[in-house]
Amino acid sequence: MQKLLKIGTVAGIVGFVVLQVFPAKVIGIPTQDIGANPPERFAFDGPPQVEAIMRRACFDCHSNETRWPLYSRLAPASWLMARDIHNGRNHLNFSKWADSDEDERQTDRETAWDQVEAGAMPPWFYILPMHPDAKLSDADKATLKAYFLKNKKDKEKEPAKTEGGGSGGAAGVPVKAAATP
Repeated sequence: MQKLLKIGTVAGIVGFVVLQVFPAKVIGIPTQDIGANPPERFAFDGPPQVEAIMRRACFDCHSNETRWPLYSRLAPASWLMARDIHNGRNHLNFSKWADSDEDERQTDRETAWDQVEAGAMPPWFYILPMHPDAKLSDADKATLKAYFLKNKKDKEKEPAKTEGGGSGGAAGVPVKAAATP
């Protein structure tokens, strides 16, 4: 039994060392950004309390201001972080909001609220065990909702364009835009 334990320990150590030098990009993991942040920044335009919540719960994956702890340089944790941050920045990167107009930023805010409301963000594996402060309280969610939805365009309340400028075309039926040749 002791011999088996020694063999298992040695195999585990050798396996860990091999993981540190294995080129993870071969299996599709974007490791080029581990430990580095791109230079683009966008001055956050929300209230300070919203910024504080988002820095604690969102910015590590959804901005170029990722905090890279020591374990982010050790495989396989580094691979998981690189994948999650790469995916997070591709879905929504607050640091690149300067490239977006206000309508696109509002769409991003509404989508972000949908994710928070559904419980998908921040993900449980980010919160536990390393970032328990990222868990959103009901008060945090209320603050985020007020910010994310402050300029929401309510599509149900917008009147349909109709012929003749009235409340409807013939018999009040909305008119579709005609195609021009």
